[in-house]
Amino acid sequence: MTVLFLRASRLAHPHRLQVGTRSIGSAVQGFTDSVGNTPLIYLKTLSEQTGCSIFGKAEFQNPGGSIKDRAAVGVIRDAEEKGRIRPGGTVVEGTAGNTGIGLAHVCRSKGYKCVIFMPNTQSQEKIDLLRMLGAEVHPVPAVPFEDPKNYNHQARAYAAKLDNAIWTDQFDNIANARAHYLMTGPEIWAQTEGTLDAFVCATGTGGTLAGVGKYLKEKSEGKTQVWLADPPGSVLHAYVSSGGKLIERKGSSITEGIGQGRVTDNLATFVNDIDGSLTIADEKSIVMLYQLLDTEGFYLGASSALNVVAAVELAEKLGKGSSIVTVLCDGAYRYQSRLFSKQWLRSKGLYDVIPEHLKKYAVLE
Repeated sequence: MTVLFLRASRLAHPHRLQVGTRSIGSAVQGFTDSVGNTPLIYLKTLSEQTGCSIFGKAEFQNPGGSIKDRAAVGVIRDAEEKGRIRPGGTVVEGTAGNTGIGLAHVCRSKGYKCVIFMPNTQSQEKIDLLRMLGAEVHPVPAVPFEDPKNYNHQARAYAAKLDNAIWTDQFDNIANARAHYLMTGPEIWAQTEGTLDAFVCATGTGGTLAGVGKYLKEKSEGKTQVWLADPPGSVLHAYVSSGGKLIERKGSSITEGIGQGRVTDNLATFVNDIDGSLTIADEKSIVMLYQLLDTEGFYLGASSALNVVAAVELAEKLGKGSSIVTVLCDGAYRYQSRLFSKQWLRSKGLYDVIPEHLKKYAVLE
């Protein structure tokens, strides 16, 4: 496979890219070492439409299928290095899905038991996959973080009762952001040869934006802009655009695992260095999801589509010739019963916003 750099005419082969101690194309040891070094993909149609270079980091190519594999490896490795978990221990987390899937994979590869608490609003595909991976899953009512019954608090309380167990605390454990600072950021910098003008992505835990953003700011000496993309129902766009004022969380989104009602500890490590933010309506995300399938051949989830919408809007702000990188978080496989269902789309008021020539992909009733 060829990796496209920010100048589309310049090509480099993956085996020539060195990040950390290994290069793409070299043999790796087990699941954890196979996480990362994902391709950077030039999105041709959107780049041509905007007169910019728009790229997506193909995080759906991680072995567990999402960008959250990186956080899972990072937080467990950090716990091991600090002696917080011993062989045969239990890993507990509160997660909307993909972090749990990444943790379940890592736990299987390392011999740990995995216990997941998650909101009962998540897709059945995610719940089923977690159980197939051997995780013990506890779907609980979706309540605000301030509520003691929030899935994160239930996970923490459960772990506290066990011997040789950790609550990985993905939202406020800054080992999450550090994993992206050590892995994702350096990969993007190397793959773009340091020529990118901006990086943009949505945030749930804040790990990706904070870790990647910090690394890119340092390497570019502040020249690379870092923007936050936000779905409906999240307060982070308002927080960034207002200069740090939190508002009450209202509304919801079809996206899963992104958006927040607070500034997490991971995000707090970088939030003051964010250059700007964009709020992206679900209508735009669903149209982009179908458009990417039709024009680029990528079968992506709604959060990935939202990121690409944000990259296009940021490209338009920065002007022709600019280069923007975002992340393609995961594929649509974990959401297909919703995103490609006519009935579900109609229930969300989204079916009619999809252009007629793209409705052919909504094959499920």
